[in-house]
Amino acid sequence: MSKVYNFSAGPAVLPYEVLLDAQRELADWHGSGMSVMEMSHRGREFMEIIHQAEADLRTLLDIPKNYKVLFLQGGATSQFAMVPMNLLRGKQSIDIVLTGHWSKMAAKEAKHFANVNIVASSEDRAFSYVPEQAQWRCSPDAAYLHYVSNETIGGVQFPFEPTADVPVVCDMSSDFLSRPIDINRYGLIFAGAQKNIGPAGLTVVIVREDLLGEVSPATPTMFDYRVHADAESMYNTPPTFSIYIAGLVFKWLLAQGGIKGIAARNEEKAHLLYQAIEDSAGFYSCPVEAPFRSKMNVPFRIHDSALDALFLEQAADRGLVQLKGHRSVGGLRASIYNAMPIDGVKALVSFMHDFASRHPR
Repeated sequence: MSKVYNFSAGPAVLPYEVLLDAQRELADWHGSGMSVMEMSHRGREFMEIIHQAEADLRTLLDIPKNYKVLFLQGGATSQFAMVPMNLLRGKQSIDIVLTGHWSKMAAKEAKHFANVNIVASSEDRAFSYVPEQAQWRCSPDAAYLHYVSNETIGGVQFPFEPTADVPVVCDMSSDFLSRPIDINRYGLIFAGAQKNIGPAGLTVVIVREDLLGEVSPATPTMFDYRVHADAESMYNTPPTFSIYIAGLVFKWLLAQGGIKGIAARNEEKAHLLYQAIEDSAGFYSCPVEAPFRSKMNVPFRIHDSALDALFLEQAADRGLVQLKGHRSVGGLRASIYNAMPIDGVKALVSFMHDFASRHPR
């Protein structure tokens, strides 16, 4: 196993078995005499890799035939522009739910293309919750509704899948493939790879076919989903090695019992960590309201922030790394994505207990 438990928010831990598979195949993929990194993206070998990756992803999420799966570049942030370019379809407004940093970024970018209607915001309580959908003020003429299912920085996760009279667009970058979802509820889903899918450089887009083909004027060809769909993600050279690793991750997930299997393990890991925070008699605290706490990114604080640096130093000595909170919010954060083994969470919980006992309030 790995020498450390890596709690980074992204690029994040990968399944150890996947790393070993990639190591074995690095110089010679399946007897081809080539590494995936050096083979033609239009050759028979890589076409086999990308088609199998898509097939396995479709199996994991039960993706209907009327949805296209795209393997793109540019990171999830590029989707903040690509989505309105493709989905406005002559309309002038977009509905967005604000629950943290990434939904604010999406709203800021969308304003370059349309009027942005903030249907609800949790900024009044420092983005510590998700507003009830019954209170949302949706626009009847919006092109689509955008939300972020899991705010990586703030650790807020939607406990429900929103519905709307317009296409629902979801940024699932940090909880993609971590729990069951109903694809039919969505017009479009996108996710950056570097958290639950694979290495940085790849963005997965799942888009309903009827939403393709009506881009805004002056949209660059590279930003047109229809172009990528028609070319089967081969309009230009795709991020081949990232797609290859993603395909290995999809196979690993299938071997874990699929989405239901990994979701049960994620529930167990999150319960252990949040219970340790709650049982610490105020030594640790979580800034997120209980019903909306993420099972992927767990922010927490020590009652005296002066202890943060010592906590991080001593945790690293025990092989528990990348626990520093995001620079915009401070504190501590443990990202416990699919690939984080439960033994890693148990090791963190044990250290937290020990650290608290050695620094009584």
